[in-house]
Amino acid sequence: MSENVVHLHKATDPPTADTAPTVLTVVPDAPPARPVPLWVRSGRAVKTVATHETTRATVRSAARHGLYTFNGGRIVARRAWDGRTGSRYERMIRAAEAAGNLEAAEEWEERLQRFRAARHHRRMDLLHSPVEAAKGVAVGAGMSIGALVALGVVMAISTGHVGDVITPLSATVDFIALLIRIVQIVWGPALSIGPFLALLALWSVGRKQHAAPAWALPANVRNTEGEPITPSIVVKALRDLGVPALARAIKEMGDAGASMLGPIRIAGCGVEVDVTLPSGVATNEVQAKRRKLAENLTRHEHEVFITIPQAARTVRLWVADSGALDEPIGPSPLVTDDTMTADYTKGKAPWGQDLRGDAAALSLYQRHLLITGLSNQGKTVALRSLALWLSLDKSVQFLMGDLKGAGDWNMFDGLATTLIQGPTDEHVIQVTEMVEGAVDEMNRRLQAPPGTVFPPLIVLVDEAQVAFMCPAKDADKRPYGGSKANSRYFMAVRKIHNQGRAVNVLMWQGTQDPTNENLPKLVREGAHTRASLALGTESQARMALGDKAVDGGAAPNLLRPGLDRGTLVIASDGISIPAGQSSITVRTHYIDDAAATAITDRAKALRDGVTTLHAIDHSAEHDPLADIAAVIGDAPRVRTKDVLARLAARNSDAYGDWSFLDLKRVLDDADAGPYKSDGVMVVSRDRVARALANRDGDGSASAE
Repeated sequence: MSENVVHLHKATDPPTADTAPTVLTVVPDAPPARPVPLWVRSGRAVKTVATHETTRATVRSAARHGLYTFNGGRIVARRAWDGRTGSRYERMIRAAEAAGNLEAAEEWEERLQRFRAARHHRRMDLLHSPVEAAKGVAVGAGMSIGALVALGVVMAISTGHVGDVITPLSATVDFIALLIRIVQIVWGPALSIGPFLALLALWSVGRKQHAAPAWALPANVRNTEGEPITPSIVVKALRDLGVPALARAIKEMGDAGASMLGPIRIAGCGVEVDVTLPSGVATNEVQAKRRKLAENLTRHEHEVFITIPQAARTVRLWVADSGALDEPIGPSPLVTDDTMTADYTKGKAPWGQDLRGDAAALSLYQRHLLITGLSNQGKTVALRSLALWLSLDKSVQFLMGDLKGAGDWNMFDGLATTLIQGPTDEHVIQVTEMVEGAVDEMNRRLQAPPGTVFPPLIVLVDEAQVAFMCPAKDADKRPYGGSKANSRYFMAVRKIHNQGRAVNVLMWQGTQDPTNENLPKLVREGAHTRASLALGTESQARMALGDKAVDGGAAPNLLRPGLDRGTLVIASDGISIPAGQSSITVRTHYIDDAAATAITDRAKALRDGVTTLHAIDHSAEHDPLADIAAVIGDAPRVRTKDVLARLAARNSDAYGDWSFLDLKRVLDDADAGPYKSDGVMVVSRDRVARALANRDGDGSASAE
């Protein structure tokens, strides 16, 4: 049995872990947190509410709609003021003077004087209008009462009741009383609702114009607004273009690249700036980066244009205001001005507006024309608008072939000497013979005595690619289409291109989707004015406009098919092109079929009457007297020189070599000889018609 030993002395060794006593440590509780003051909590809550997106959206919405109404009122007031005063004209005069365009300033000053004269005339009329109005009211009331009494008399006679004499008059009085009662009932609510309707109208005007600060506009509108073009933004866009030499040069410049830039000028619906590139950077390196440059400038690609001016190592940037190029440019002056006329020799056709917003007008004098582009981009409308303007010059003659046949040229029936419409091989044959007839007329003119003046003859073929692609051949196995030396259409066009302009015989063609097969090189390069709508590739752009224009910045292949419908890139000396550029971009006016018909009706009224042929007559036999009657048309008399020209256009084989003596011989034999009227020799429609009637009558009698 073991015993426990109890040590009576204190151990000096430190206790081990097993023998150490347990020590309890008491940790006091943390002091309670100080309460957050009420004003701090309130401030935080207010800040959270104030900065919450819902609150910000609400504030923006309230400010936006309030400013829409306020600024809408300002816009309406400004429009009313401009309409009643000459302030609009004065602004345009100051702008023209600031731009150094004295010609435009004089034009606007003349318009201002006309406006003031018309306003003065209207104010003078107001002095007499009260008396005239009172007389009109008195006469109108008297006539109305008389008519009602007369109607009552008729009713009294019909019914046998004398009281019916005043029945219409009393019914009219009752009706007027009913109207007064209706006005009394409606007047109170109208006065209450009227101000709200007026405010709603002002709000609508302000909303359409986005008449509010950018921060208050909706997100989808704010995001479409591009930044204003400043020197720093242009330099930054060029630095980030991805051209190492350009970025390095800008970094090394002491002024951070500012010396590269010329002044930023307002140019139409955008701005324009010339950039002198540093040594080692080629202009085509910047041209090739158009999309990236546009995005660096917060614009779409179609809103930035890069051209090469005359100065060495310089590119000219034109940057549109965001969305400006998607806005319509307004109607053509041909539609809005019923008094407009044309002058083939000295005038210019109003075709549209350039990117600066200035009117773009094209001279057609002795210039062959070619318009091309992808399908359904506005080619026919652009070509037709030029023909519509030129039709207002009564001396111009037209030979027209539409190889689409959709009726786009129907309004020229009765205006064109020949109008062939249709897409088949037979229509191509007819159009080819029409162009060959124009070649014969050209040769006749070329052989005329020196100094002879000839009326303009426009040979117009729309959808000309159909003719070049036609596989049909004639009896001698000569193809109508193609681009070989024996191709009839190709050779006829080439002959007119070579010599036609000297005698005012001009070739106009419209084609689509150009290739070397449907638009041969010799034909496209024979046109003095070449214009292109949107195209698919740069190679097509070179076919349409030529290498020089494309190398100078022309890029119809960068236009947006469908969205840029009616926008043309033009290379021609007949239109004003900024110095140093080889082409110009024009947004053409749209003239619909109804407006085009109205214009041709005005053109027909200027002429003596034209009989339009819809096919080429293949018969060898012809009736000179009947043909003379046909070309005279509805005019009472036509000058002999015009009769000869129309006969030659009608049948060049039969009448191409006719002189005045030949015409006089035929008419004298029929007792319908020409005579002098106002000092010129003319042919009478009545005399020719009487001669035809007598001849036909004699023929009928002898046959019996």
